[in-house]
Amino acid sequence: MDLQDQLKHLFPDYQPLPDEPFEEVAHELYVQKEPMICKYEKRKGKATTIIEGYEGTDEDFKILAKEIKTKLSVGGTFKEGAIIIQGDYRDKIMTLLKEKGFKTKRVGG
Repeated sequence: MDLQDQLKHLFPDYQPLPDEPFEEVAHELYVQKEPMICKYEKRKGKATTIIEGYEGTDEDFKILAKEIKTKLSVGGTFKEGAIIIQGDYRDKIMTLLKEKGFKTKRVGG
């Protein structure tokens, strides 16, 4: 006996409503006017790329971080208002951000 049969047994007068199609709306990121800073640092002897200066919500910045990490197939994290990517990927990250409509500024070399 599945769940529908159990519900019919418990509530014989209940008529389920027809399912309405649900349209999923794509989430749009807030595109700011000020440039985001894309800089290069060495942490514990390893190269890292740091992106900071996003003015939108942290959730949007986390979505952007995940998108960058999946497109470049690299590891990274979101900490304290900055995206930290393992390796020197400044050029690739800057082109990805420019394609999305963000302004970027290269810092550090």
